[in-house]
Amino acid sequence: MNTVEVTDSYRHKGLRQQLIDSLKDKGITDELVLKAMNNIPRHYFLDLAFDKIAYEDRAFPIGEGQTISQPYTVAYQTQLLQINQFEKVLEIGTGSVYQATVLAELGAKVFTIERQKNLFDKNKKSYPFLSKYRNIKFFYGDGYLGLPQYAPFDKIIITAAAPFIPERLIEQLKPGGIFVLPLGDDENPNQQIMTRVKKELDGTLTIEEFENCSFVPMLSGRQK
Repeated sequence: MNTVEVTDSYRHKGLRQQLIDSLKDKGITDELVLKAMNNIPRHYFLDLAFDKIAYEDRAFPIGEGQTISQPYTVAYQTQLLQINQFEKVLEIGTGSVYQATVLAELGAKVFTIERQKNLFDKNKKSYPFLSKYRNIKFFYGDGYLGLPQYAPFDKIIITAAAPFIPERLIEQLKPGGIFVLPLGDDENPNQQIMTRVKKELDGTLTIEEFENCSFVPMLSGRQK
C-alpha cells in the first residue's frame, strides 16, 4: 500500500474510467455506485509497484494474507446494499479501506472492523487522503461480535467468506435493514454464494442468493 504522497494523474483518471465502463459491461447498473468508484483513486490503496495495473479488475495483495477486493466485487456488494445517504453501515473486514471508502463516498457513516492489528495500524496512519472521509470510524476487533455499543445499523457488509450468518450481527441490524455477505465454506470457494439478508419489520429474515464468489475466510478473534 502507498505510504507516501501520490498523485491522481490524467492517466490514472483515464484508466479508472475504463474500469467503470467495464463494470457497466459486467452488469453493474447503480449509477451512484459507479460514480463513487470513479471518484476514488484505487492506486492510493496499493503499493507503488502496482501503480500501472491498479485499475485492472482483479484483487491484489495488501499484506497479512489479505487482498484489496476486485472492483467488480466491491461494486456488486455495494449495489446489493442499496446505500442511502447518512445511513449507519457496519463493515466487517476493513482490509485496504477501499470498500469502506466507497461506502463513505456514497454518504454513509461507516463503522469498519479489522481483526489484523498490523493492517489496523497501517490504515490509521498510512492514508493522508482519508482525512476527507470523516464519516469512517476504525475499530480493531472480532467481526463476529460486531459493535453492539454503536448498534443498530441500517446496513451490514462482510468482506470475507462467512460459514454462517452471524446471529450477533443480525441482532445489531435495524428492522428494515440489509445485510450482504459471501456465505459458504472457504475450503470450497466455488460454493460461496453472495447473499443478501433483509430483516423485516417484524424481525423475520428474507434471504436472497445471488452469484457464486470466492473470498478469504472470515476468522474469529483478533490477530496481534
